[in-house]
Amino acid sequence: MQVKQTKSKRRRGVVLTPVGLQRLQEAIVSWEIARNKGDRLTLQELSTQISISTKTLSRLWSLSKGVDQKTLKLCFSAFNLKLHEDDYAVSSSEDEHEILEFLSSRSYPQEDHNTRLSNYEIENRWLYPDGPVALDSPLYIERPPIEELAYREITRPGCVIRIRSPRQMGKTSLVLRILAFANQQGYRTVNINSYQIDDSCLTDLNKLLRCLCWQIAQQLDIEPNLDNMWDEEVGHKLVCSFYLQKYIFKQSNSPIVLVLSDVDRFFEYPHIAQEFFALLRSWCEEARQNYSWQKLRLVVVYSTEQYISLDINRSPFNLGLPIRLSEFTQHQVEDLARKYELNWSSGQESAQLMSLVGGHPALIQLALFHLVSRKITLQDLIAEAIANGGIYRHHLWRHWLKLQSYPHLIKIYAEIVKTAQGLMIDPVDAYKLESLGLICFDGDRLLPRCKLYRAYFIKQLAAIV
Repeated sequence: MQVKQTKSKRRRGVVLTPVGLQRLQEAIVSWEIARNKGDRLTLQELSTQISISTKTLSRLWSLSKGVDQKTLKLCFSAFNLKLHEDDYAVSSSEDEHEILEFLSSRSYPQEDHNTRLSNYEIENRWLYPDGPVALDSPLYIERPPIEELAYREITRPGCVIRIRSPRQMGKTSLVLRILAFANQQGYRTVNINSYQIDDSCLTDLNKLLRCLCWQIAQQLDIEPNLDNMWDEEVGHKLVCSFYLQKYIFKQSNSPIVLVLSDVDRFFEYPHIAQEFFALLRSWCEEARQNYSWQKLRLVVVYSTEQYISLDINRSPFNLGLPIRLSEFTQHQVEDLARKYELNWSSGQESAQLMSLVGGHPALIQLALFHLVSRKITLQDLIAEAIANGGIYRHHLWRHWLKLQSYPHLIKIYAEIVKTAQGLMIDPVDAYKLESLGLICFDGDRLLPRCKLYRAYFIKQLAAIV
């Protein structure tokens, strides 16, 4: 009996249309504002929320790699959307193995063959740039001497490292590398994001400190035992300090690196901020004279200088090693382009891209991701971005929604984007706009962060101001 061989069936799938992509992105942003304090979900967090893999998500965002319709419905329903017919188009593609086999068997001209093969490789190699750069990614750009300084400092007993920059400048990517270095040294690590703390804890110092200690114990795999160790009669700050010194530190033979990210969230709660930052300051000072406190290595991460009045003698913001993450230089942009395997040799391309977005790390990487997929030229990318936001439409829309959360800042920012020479404004408003990542400083005057922001917000704000 002869067995009939059958060809592998083509996988038929669906791809998002631009309409579907916009609907889904808008729903995700609305969810982030309502459930995640407006902070953007990373690709991994989106994967968890929707219950599909990060690789499938990357295929979906590409608008060219098909996924099955059930997966697409799952994505939409995760954000309370119903899938409409105009949200997707039917696509068919050969199995990945068959694609490679087919490409290798064809007699293309050399240039055409390389182009087709690299398109396949790129779409499966480069993940959509969303969130911090993974430790094993070749796309991380070092900014000497920052990494070396941070690694050296973290080995010093009782050290403090202060990492400051606006959002999406690479703070979390740097923190991941500091933590990895600390783990290599045999240190124990704790990484706490302030947005993981409930709002109710930020109006009650005792709740806040108990929450902090519970998280520290949990991440160190230590039984919290808070009820037995917490004696509120001696004072909240004192009992918290004793808990760390007499309970946590005694159960660790190694230094403990404690990362506190997004601590500028506390600035919105001035009374709590005064007390909490005074406590952090006291820990730093204890580490200078008390051997048991030298196990603590503190890393504080924030987007802007404090915009509340803090006593410099009761604040950690003038202690330790300050690290300010600046924008990429042209050399660093070209280095990243090489990592994406773009042939930018003259410096002209990097200058053109930087004329649009400056050295903004997240915006540079997003552009390179789209350019390397060969779906758009640099000239078209820039023209579309100026005209209607282009590949940055989602990023700009998110900024627009955040700005609307601060109505009094809208008129101020409208003046900034309309004024060519820059403005001087109230420092508190300047700190908030910098924290949102909307401005840069030119001496004592403020300018829009980049040409892209000026072009977009002039149009947006003209309709309401």
